[in-house]
Amino acid sequence: MKYIDINQVQQRMNSRIVKNNFLKYIFFFATILGLIVLAALLIQVLYDGLGVIDYQFLTGRLSTEASRAGIMGAILGTLWLMAVVIPVTVIIGIGTALYLELYLKRGRTQSIIQTNISNLAGVPSIVYGILGLTIFVRAMDFGNVVLAGGLTLSLLILPIVVVAAQESIRAVPQHLSEASYGMGATKWQTIRRIILPAALPGMITGSILAISRAIGETAPLTVIGIPALLIPFPEGITDKFTALPMQIYYWTLDSTLVDEYANLAAATIIVLLLILFILNSIAVIVRNKFQQRY
Repeated sequence: MKYIDINQVQQRMNSRIVKNNFLKYIFFFATILGLIVLAALLIQVLYDGLGVIDYQFLTGRLSTEASRAGIMGAILGTLWLMAVVIPVTVIIGIGTALYLELYLKRGRTQSIIQTNISNLAGVPSIVYGILGLTIFVRAMDFGNVVLAGGLTLSLLILPIVVVAAQESIRAVPQHLSEASYGMGATKWQTIRRIILPAALPGMITGSILAISRAIGETAPLTVIGIPALLIPFPEGITDKFTALPMQIYYWTLDSTLVDEYANLAAATIIVLLLILFILNSIAVIVRNKFQQRY
């Protein structure tokens, strides 16, 4: 008969408690350090940019003179980009997730597609810029217009939306769909009335994160040749445009020559953060509404 050494067990427990407390404090200080750095960046941006934001800055056109520069064209360009990115990404992403999870049979083909989608989510954004330049700008001859930029950014975030939608579908309890089938519903009726409503909050959350990333991307737009200084306002998806991230990028570069451009870049960052906050708030309200309903 094997006896248990109580003292040895107690020593192991004490050792694990000490390690647990040590790691807890390490993670706590890492979190505090990250929050301090984030707060310092936000304070610096607000300090540099709040004094620049006024009616003329928000509604004016871009200019080579820092004192006369406005960002209305960049704001409109960003909104037109989202008008392309959001429907394309949501429709194709959710449709792909439904097909992979509910229609495609488990096997080698499904495994290959799933692996490729997961790998595409980690591809650097500049690679998607090169792809967009090759396909949309040159092969399809769209040029560097809103449609080309929106489709390029859609390719960038599409794998993220697909993976998030798949996880949301998998999280739906199996007994709900089984009960629907037991009541005589067809597969599409079950998807439309049971699975989609239950999975929609998670899908919306994943789409929010992906769209937020798309709004802040600069590298793909730089590769496809989006200009930083564009006087006319875009009026449709076939117009040339610039976007807020592009303007921030180029004004930051110009700040090495003219100090005022650093303040313009900080002010533009504030506007971009406000747009992200508004879009995310709207999406969160929609998500919470569906969560309460279902």
